Amino acid sequence: MPAADRPRALITAPLRGPGFDRLRSLLDVTYEPWIEQQPLRMLDGEGLAKRIAEIDASVLIVETDMVQSPVFDIPLLAIASTRGDPWNVDMAAATAARIPVLNAPGRNADAVAEMAIALLFAINRHLLRSDADVRAGRLYADGLIPYQRFRTWQLQGQTFGVVGLGAVGRAAAWRAKGLGMRVISYDPYNPEATHSLADLVAEADVVSMHAPVTPETTGMIGAQQFAAMRDGAVFINTARAQLHDTDALVDALTSGKLGGAGLDHFVGEFLAVDHPLQSLPNVVLTPHIGGATYDVEANQATMVADDIEALLEGRRPTHIMNPEVLG
Repeated sequence: MPAADRPRALITAPLRGPGFDRLRSLLDVTYEPWIEQQPLRMLDGEGLAKRIAEIDASVLIVETDMVQSPVFDIPLLAIASTRGDPWNVDMAAATAARIPVLNAPGRNADAVAEMAIALLFAINRHLLRSDADVRAGRLYADGLIPYQRFRTWQLQGQTFGVVGLGAVGRAAAWRAKGLGMRVISYDPYNPEATHSLADLVAEADVVSMHAPVTPETTGMIGAQQFAAMRDGAVFINTARAQLHDTDALVDALTSGKLGGAGLDHFVGEFLAVDHPLQSLPNVVLTPHIGGATYDVEANQATMVADDIEALLEGRRPTHIMNPEVLG
């Protein structure tokens, strides 16, 4: 499409790959990914509206910026949030303004599922502790050889419990099956789920969290659920820390009830250096990096490009949050 005929777009989401190349062919792109700004830049509604007006854009593609008023006073062709749940877009206001809102469900499913399995291996095979011993020259610490200190049961044959059978949960499930694990699942909204939550936590050797945060799921794993888990069970949360009671988790770990935990998220994106979790040797902590792969940026670019192209050609996009605006 000739440049003069292409709609102008402000893109603040990180994108790459063939999908991004296609977007550049469809749109006159101003690319300002938020993670490459110095300092990091996350715009609010007023900031976005100002930048949109400066470049006269009619398409907006974001990841973290807050799409709020007065953005909706601008006659945009489309807003795309490269998230499965576009919580950063005021959906009611967008719909009232008759602006289609596109999203990218499952963009990071494989990346986060890999992270869950990575945390599980790190805990089960004592990778961080054994690495530290090698680096410190403690191969024969406490009078024991490494074989004695780091023995464990294989994952093959154990039971992997998936809480939440969305895109990430399903991706984690087939990976666990590939390891020879038996997979069970809980999801009240998916008829393919096999267990109730109570039965799952009582039966699983590994409980892996993949549910969204809602009023119903907040704190769904607490003292009662940890107490019901098998002795030595492993708890993995690559979703959101709001899904579990952190104090109850610490108690279950320090009492020896749980064999370990792997966490990729903390409330407020921060864990104090003196938090009890920091000193527990059977815990692996990562700073919300489950979706931090280049593939995720390529995936979301392709999904958005497909749907922008559909809109421009008068077709219905595959991933649209408010299809009623299309008539």
